[in-house]
Amino acid sequence: MMNIKSYLLFIPLLLAGTNSRLQNAQVWNNKQCAVVLTYDDAIDVDLDNVVPALDSMKFKGTFYIIGSSPVVSKRLNEWRGAAKEGHELGNHSMFHPCDGSLPGRSFVGPDNDLSKYTVSRAVSEIRETNTLLKAIDGKDTRTFAYPCGDRQISNVFFYDQLRKDFACARGVSPGLQTIDKVDLDNVDCYAINGQSAEYMIDLVKKAMETHTLLVFLFHGVGGGHNLNVGLKEHSQLLHFIKQNEKDIWVAPMVDVAEHISKYQAAKGK
Repeated sequence: MMNIKSYLLFIPLLLAGTNSRLQNAQVWNNKQCAVVLTYDDAIDVDLDNVVPALDSMKFKGTFYIIGSSPVVSKRLNEWRGAAKEGHELGNHSMFHPCDGSLPGRSFVGPDNDLSKYTVSRAVSEIRETNTLLKAIDGKDTRTFAYPCGDRQISNVFFYDQLRKDFACARGVSPGLQTIDKVDLDNVDCYAINGQSAEYMIDLVKKAMETHTLLVFLFHGVGGGHNLNVGLKEHSQLLHFIKQNEKDIWVAPMVDVAEHISKYQAAKGK
């Protein structure tokens, strides 16, 4: 048994741990965690399936737009309408260049091979995409997502020149992080391709338990892309989040990134 002296020494440690957990539980707008729903590549199902589903739950998502996508030019007014409803139009570059020199990149054509780019070309195309997106939504602040998760050109991190242009950049590596550990230059996320609703819901539960940021990366929802999640599974995820929204802060990436930035600045990170 613990004697009185040992118990008295243990109490401050117990209280410190409790206070730490309470503090972590309060940093996400007084919710247990933050969940960000992101959708890549500007495809038809974003507007046909995803926006209506999110709107039905009163959730706001982030859509990472490829500027050259024909779905942008053909459905410009619908993208503008989504932005007016509070969804973020994020920047996913003009032509979605990926590093074709890496293994498994046979799908990368010579015109969109990031390894053949100069840093200045990559930066210019991304800034041109920002100009296009502002013409659609009128906004100056948004976030970026690395095409294929590729961050370097000839060992140079090109985002270093773009840091002031964005609230953050979303990567592709999986992870749940507390607010003080989030790297706004490369935000972790979970890419979804065929996983079950149970898998996705378990991630949300884990984020709630650990008071962390959870970012989902979707492409097709109910088709439209070779990386896909079923409509039913996506709907079940949204319904679970809705049922627990008193404990989950759901917001676009830009809102969460600005919140994290302010927190980290205040803590001197």
